[in-house]
Amino acid sequence: MSQTIQSPTVSRRRFLAGSSAAVAACVAAPAVITANKSDSRTIIGEGDYRYEVMHEWPQLPKKFQWQTTHNVAVDKAGNLYVIHEGRNHFKDHPSIFVFDEQGKYVLSFGTELQGGGHGIEIREEDGQEFVYVCGYQMIKALGKYDLKGERVWWKHAPMESGVYADGEASNPQKVWGRNRFLPTNFAFLDDGDFLLVDGYGSFYVHQYNRDGKWKRHFGGPGHGQGKFKTPHGIWIDRREGREPSIVIADRAHHTLQYLTMDGKYMETLEGYGWPANMDTWKNLMVVPELFARVTLLNEKNEVVARLGSDIERIKGDAKRTIRRTASKWIDGRFIHPHDACFDGQGNIYVAEWVGTGRVSKLKWLNA
Repeated sequence: MSQTIQSPTVSRRRFLAGSSAAVAACVAAPAVITANKSDSRTIIGEGDYRYEVMHEWPQLPKKFQWQTTHNVAVDKAGNLYVIHEGRNHFKDHPSIFVFDEQGKYVLSFGTELQGGGHGIEIREEDGQEFVYVCGYQMIKALGKYDLKGERVWWKHAPMESGVYADGEASNPQKVWGRNRFLPTNFAFLDDGDFLLVDGYGSFYVHQYNRDGKWKRHFGGPGHGQGKFKTPHGIWIDRREGREPSIVIADRAHHTLQYLTMDGKYMETLEGYGWPANMDTWKNLMVVPELFARVTLLNEKNEVVARLGSDIERIKGDAKRTIRRTASKWIDGRFIHPHDACFDGQGNIYVAEWVGTGRVSKLKWLNA
């Protein structure tokens, strides 16, 4: 079998109104959410977890438009990849943009994902890096690209799994339901396989080989302990001192679920506000929460920082006007973090679910 190499530093990456009880739990949880101005900089966090926040960090050429930003990923060279949901009437507009370490535009691709771009991850395979992407809405597909944006393969619903409606692969439509394919995110296995979570559709986790051949599925809809309600994010936790395991952002349950590498239930972490995804770097795991904050956990899964919290203000915005009005955004505060990833230096990139797009860089001040 070909060797697959994955570095923990080579990693990526619909908000619905939640219950008031869930929001209250989020507010009550231990938090480090300070923000202050220093030399015209916005600093959030405390102690070892202090970050300079640079909102709207990447620079997009004027010929393109920021659209709803969804997920982010970083390659070995430090380039940032941003995937947009995009607008299906902008058929010729790219969904994926690449920026260098200074935030300058490098290239763009992925017009076929317009109207449904969602998950993005990067993996090195036999010395070459590849971009894995998936789309929901009317796209209902997953694909693999090289770093230049050339497509390697493109797949639709795995009908052999037996969980999807007739025609879901051959004639994808913008139809939602538990028998529909609406994938959201990826995680990579050491043997070259990968996991794809169907976070808006069947709620199953699918396993594929690197060529996109479906192998099996596990999970599905339910009320926890290996069953899910909007399993939006997925990651493999390989942090030192921990047994490698699968983490699921079980968004509508406001929890993180840990599973064995075989997909068996292990434990549940509570106290989140619509957790959307995860990423790890050294002993840290970052969890972007659509309820207006970013959480950091140590290797014991203890909360060490909760950054940029604006939960009460966002919770009170029943008509979501803040999401649509950039003048209401506050420096050092988040609106709807949809994905977050580390780079090789411990900096964090955060993509938010806002109509005009928002990607922030959190520069780690202890680097």
